[in-house]
Amino acid sequence: MENRIISVGSVFPSFKKTAVVSLEKGNEFYTIRSEDHKNNKWLVMFWWPKDFTFVCPTEIAEFNKNYNNFVDRDTVLYGASTDSEFVHAAWRRDHADLRDLKFPMIADTNKSLADALGILTADEKVAYRATFIIDPEGIVRWVNINDLSVGRNVDEVLRVLDALQTDELCPCNWTKGEETLTHKLAAE
Repeated sequence: MENRIISVGSVFPSFKKTAVVSLEKGNEFYTIRSEDHKNNKWLVMFWWPKDFTFVCPTEIAEFNKNYNNFVDRDTVLYGASTDSEFVHAAWRRDHADLRDLKFPMIADTNKSLADALGILTADEKVAYRATFIIDPEGIVRWVNINDLSVGRNVDEVLRVLDALQTDELCPCNWTKGEETLTHKLAAE
């Protein structure tokens, strides 16, 4: 049976997961709930296949470098994989680029959320490199999935988030600050 990837227009599944939020002893873990991002906040959740691998930390570090760009857009940023919170914490302690993460690393150890999203590989049941943009009402507005060997482009995630937040028609390659089609049509 093939996974059905959750699509644009779908309600993002409810979840309650343990996440690594700190390396401070006794404060490493926190429970994240799907409701936590609401209250006029957008959500970007990105998934990676496995901790202690090679492409994944490059993506996680790039999301972290851009953390304030997400905050400036009233957007909550979550990273996730099917590894445990203990593996996440060990990886953060071990990898210099991951020690000072500003966003939670969600542990989907029972794979229930990844399964509900339809992003598990058929063979190993690890998550694809999936990225979801969810609006404040909990509706999926963008989905992007890369094969395991190809890292994603964080600038493109920000570009699409900007476009979605305009609530206007945005042409190909549109970037924040450029005229939207809605404005152009209104001016004609």
